[in-house]
Amino acid sequence: MHALKAKDVEKVLRRSKGARIDADMPVKFKPGDKVRTRKINTRGHTRLPRYARGRYGVVDRRHGVFVFPDSHAATGETNPQNLYSVCFSAKELWGEDASEKDKIYIDLWDDYLDPA
Repeated sequence: MHALKAKDVEKVLRRSKGARIDADMPVKFKPGDKVRTRKINTRGHTRLPRYARGRYGVVDRRHGVFVFPDSHAATGETNPQNLYSVCFSAKELWGEDASEKDKIYIDLWDDYLDPA
């Protein structure tokens, strides 16, 4: 693997297709569904923040199908999955001292979520 040179960044970004995948994947959750994040402890890459593991939230929206970054970082495989924006109360993530008015939205893939 080689390091990307500063002069090549714009060229690489322009040719990138992005992470969205045109695939027909079964949708596991819909807006309003209550979910619980999985308690995973991976040695490799994950986009599931530790502070959100094992926590309850509500699906706000589905963004579509995207490359699953955990698989892609480890093996280069795309492992397409639905990506959802999940809303958590601040109290759910940070405890009783957090404001009950605050909400946190985290984009999470199928493999991070279970029905609540």
